[in-house]
Amino acid sequence: MIRVLLADDQALVRGALAAMLALEPDIEVVAQVGWGDEVVEAARRARPDVALIDVQMPGMDGLAATAELRAALPSCRVVICTTFGRPGYFARAMENGAAGFVVKDSSPEHLVDTVRRVHSGLRVVDPALAAESLASGAGPLTARERDVLRQARGGGTVAEIARALSLSNGTVRNHLSSAIGKTGASTRAEAALIAEEYGWL
Repeated sequence: MIRVLLADDQALVRGALAAMLALEPDIEVVAQVGWGDEVVEAARRARPDVALIDVQMPGMDGLAATAELRAALPSCRVVICTTFGRPGYFARAMENGAAGFVVKDSSPEHLVDTVRRVHSGLRVVDPALAAESLASGAGPLTARERDVLRQARGGGTVAEIARALSLSNGTVRNHLSSAIGKTGASTRAEAALIAEEYGWL
């Protein structure tokens, strides 16, 4: 049996995936979580072979959860299963150790086949998305610029962002200025929106 963990914040989607996978004679869903922060703990308890992880979840996002899961339980292979087939998400998923990347409008047969192939040791990615990701790169933002923009999405002041990230106000301003320039935005809020749209956050 292929033991699967599902991580998706939408209960209806998570339930539908679980029901679909339960129809397969060689697949068993052993854990389901709705927050990125819950992925590693659930995996330690359930010992899945494959984790299907959404990108956008409350708490830790699915890309960060992938990196943590791969570090904590290297035997568990990860498939990112998301609504958004963005090159930035794809590149970061691969960097963080994902073995597969599928969008939620894939056919059920494709998803099941992906789980089986990833479990067997293969990588499964959409060729068009991989080509687009290679053409556009992983994104222009540094890890710290991404951190600062994530904090800026909430509308916090420079001082609040600095406190949250243990940085000086000047360092935060420098990162925001750099991120605004790299995204071609005119404000930090616009920079955060652009970065999110391209999957860089």
